[in-house]
Amino acid sequence: MTGPIPNPGVLDIAAYVGGEHSAPGATRLIRLASNEGALGPSAKAVEAFKAVGPDIHRYPDGGAAKLRGAIGRRFGLDPARIVCGNGSDEILHLLAQAYAGPGTEVLHTRHGFLVYPIAARASGATPVAAPEKDLRTDVDALLARVNDRTRIVYVANPNNPTGSYISAAEMARLHAGLPPHVLLVIDAAYAEYVTANDYTSGAELVERFPNVVMTRTFSKIFALGGLRLGWMYAPAGVVDAINRIRGPFNVSSAAMAAGIAALEDMAFQERSRSENEAVRARFATAVTAMGLTAHPSVGNFVLVDFAGIGRPAEEARLALKAKGILVRQMGAYGLPTCLRITIGTAEEMDIVSDALDAWVRS
Repeated sequence: MTGPIPNPGVLDIAAYVGGEHSAPGATRLIRLASNEGALGPSAKAVEAFKAVGPDIHRYPDGGAAKLRGAIGRRFGLDPARIVCGNGSDEILHLLAQAYAGPGTEVLHTRHGFLVYPIAARASGATPVAAPEKDLRTDVDALLARVNDRTRIVYVANPNNPTGSYISAAEMARLHAGLPPHVLLVIDAAYAEYVTANDYTSGAELVERFPNVVMTRTFSKIFALGGLRLGWMYAPAGVVDAINRIRGPFNVSSAAMAAGIAALEDMAFQERSRSENEAVRARFATAVTAMGLTAHPSVGNFVLVDFAGIGRPAEEARLALKAKGILVRQMGAYGLPTCLRITIGTAEEMDIVSDALDAWVRS
């Protein structure tokens, strides 16, 4: 070969493939493959987005001061310890760039978010997957794989795609078992959906320790996935490091304006949370009645397992797609007998239930 050669690890990356967004021939699309907010964005966020139109020739505030202030007020956090990004994916990559590299290892769970091993390899590090227990993060399995080369431990809590979570006590136990040189990154993208009493997003660990980071997103309950907006809460040292390597204008003016408005619309957030919880429970009950397994979920999606009926999950996915219903295949996550189905509106989920039931009976 001639020409430039990518850095070691780059060509080992299996490029991330998002959920499908089209079904040729369908008269109506029901998009349930990417865990997008079922209700769409807050009307207030849309208004704020439109209002910045006349000023899009101006560069945005590179420090995202107003947005960081709004995040701080909404969640009771210090804005000085917040960094905003082009989606939380960018933050996850920047953390690997800053703290991992050749000769180091990045640890994640077996069925964790696919961006973790991608970020590791992009930085030149080696990703290491720890097994899960009953599709839940296994703290002991993670700790058993920590060594002198480990630099980052990524833990999604709640986890995508399994929908499970670990308690605040278990997360604290995980951190207590890590050496000081290891950065614990708690990816709390779905935190706003969780109502369990023993869950926390991990912000309290960030407050107490210099080696814990919490990441969040506006793509889920705030339904701003198209604007690519995320953030992290971190110790001062980590904030300083990430601010040195991130792009100077990595968040657009439109995203910041919509994000601030979305944060302030508490009624919309509560409606999104309560409707998701009710519709998710009803859908899980319907799926179970068909002989399928709906794994317990605290997010805005359900992992459905087809192993119990002895028919391929991919066959079900294609049958749904033929009816304009898009769901996510799970082979890349090591779960080939499963489909991840985002929770849409009540009407949409009734249509999905009927389509699945017809397929099971066919």
